[in-house]
Amino acid sequence: MKRPILFLYLLLISTLLFAQSNDFPPRPTPPRLVNDLAGILSQGEIEALEQKLVNYNDTTSTQIAVVTIKSIGDYDANQYAAELGERWGVGGSKNDNGLVILVALDERKVAIQTGYGMEHIIPDAIAKRITERTLKPNFQQGQFYKGLNEATNLIISLASGEYQADPQADQGEGEGPSLITIIIIVIVLVFIMSRFKGGGGRGGRGVRTLGGPILGPGSFGTFRTGGGMFGGGGGFGGGGGGSFGGFGGGSFGGGGASSSW
Repeated sequence: MKRPILFLYLLLISTLLFAQSNDFPPRPTPPRLVNDLAGILSQGEIEALEQKLVNYNDTTSTQIAVVTIKSIGDYDANQYAAELGERWGVGGSKNDNGLVILVALDERKVAIQTGYGMEHIIPDAIAKRITERTLKPNFQQGQFYKGLNEATNLIISLASGEYQADPQADQGEGEGPSLITIIIIVIVLVFIMSRFKGGGGRGGRGVRTLGGPILGPGSFGTFRTGGGMFGGGGGFGGGGGGSFGGFGGGSFGGGGASSSW
């Protein structure tokens, strides 16, 4: 008698778990940071937003995932966004530096949920300010792309310099000379060449490469510089850049906020 009861109990649990898992879209294949499942963005808008967020991920390892969905049913928007971020593993497993912007079209809800490593950068009060003052007003006017673009620009500016992508991530330790070694070698070679040409490096012009000044660590600028990466237009521009390599296994603790429009 106990075995049939146990079987029915396990069957019920399995059914509930299966139903719950079906409430969430599977991790995108191929991986993307912008997933417009509700169909509220044009293809051009998706690509522009995707490229900006891919460039940001490549530079900082921070992943901002934008997900629009037709309906979240009876779920709370914050709960759904946090669960989705956890299931997909948005952000890196080392820093948990992921963030999810969820748009639920039928419920007219928008939520921002942060991974553990982003909670001190985008605390609940700031997340609420972004949903209320940036996303909500634009969404009320039907300007979904404008709202998402401005919101991601704000998040990027707030998180500037907090994380940096690991330049050795795709290399084994000790493989090849370091950047400092290469710079020193280039300086020595340029000095020798300038001596042969009789330049001598005088006149306070500084050491230059064949095409311009030598660039060292940090010479490319950071998000703190005010110019640099943003180029005056807000966010990362299009053009160039690669494709998104996939989510890194980040975890979420439920920090964030939501608004209705």
